[in-house]
Amino acid sequence: MPAALRHAMALMLCAICCAYADDYPVKPVKIIIAQAAGGASDVLVRLISPRLAESVGQQIVIDNRPGAGANIGAEIAARSPADGYTIFVVSLPHAIAPGLYKSLTYDLMKDFTPVALAAEEQFCLAAHPSLPASNLREFIAFLKKHPGEMSYGSTGNGAANHLAMELLQSMAGVKLNHVPYRGSSFALTDAINGRVPVLFVNLSPVSGHLQSGKLRALAVTSLKRTPLLPGVPTIDESGYPDYDIVNWFGFLAPAGTPDDIVRKLNRAITTIVESAEIKKRLAIQGAESLTATPDEMRTFVAGEIAKWGKIVKSTGARVE
Repeated sequence: MPAALRHAMALMLCAICCAYADDYPVKPVKIIIAQAAGGASDVLVRLISPRLAESVGQQIVIDNRPGAGANIGAEIAARSPADGYTIFVVSLPHAIAPGLYKSLTYDLMKDFTPVALAAEEQFCLAAHPSLPASNLREFIAFLKKHPGEMSYGSTGNGAANHLAMELLQSMAGVKLNHVPYRGSSFALTDAINGRVPVLFVNLSPVSGHLQSGKLRALAVTSLKRTPLLPGVPTIDESGYPDYDIVNWFGFLAPAGTPDDIVRKLNRAITTIVESAEIKKRLAIQGAESLTATPDEMRTFVAGEIAKWGKIVKSTGARVE
């Protein structure tokens, strides 16, 4: 094909894509969440989605696809058409997965296009009130007096809160029995009922239960205390230096999604999470807005994959 013709065709395709992006979206946009309803990602998306629908002028359809350490939803999203009508909520578990699983059916860096970061929040180490410990130091002391007797819940093998507990066990020299669930709502229900006495959980779905006294906060997981629970110490200041885990949330699209559509979604999501109203509502749940360009997000996610690969290796964590 002559070079002039190739150039003309490229210009034509570019014009078509730009026109398509200008019209986008012309039908509802689906957001796949790899968590059950009630989980931290679900809470975030249901907060943002009405504003996103207003911004893009179309309905936002939420599709919860939990299971397999958040990998089922990721695989479905990776295989979806790259037309901007399917986007995917990515969070910390997806950065953990490459180091934890021997094989995955998707590649987070190759099969997706970064769209936007949205928020970050700490985990809280929450316990049933019957547990004879009011803080992390007392909890670790109890575990050392009762080795192998305590169980903890998580949102599934390979989930971020599973690895958070694995890291704490490794640093503290204790051992708990892991009870995986299909989602945080199931794990929370059993924790409130006392079936599993302790678990790491995002602040957003647990804050109400902490305020009501149904659960007790023993510690939080970043290097700074959260304004939501100012009296609750960090794990770092409780005797385990440099323990620092923050869950984060963002949006990806299948690889090959037109750049103009990606940029349009990035602008819309960034504007929403930076608005005073959403910042206030995030703060009530113990979260903060987090923004980035698509290129900045790509660098961020690659860094998280590398960080958690090292943590998985150092703790000896495995999928059971």
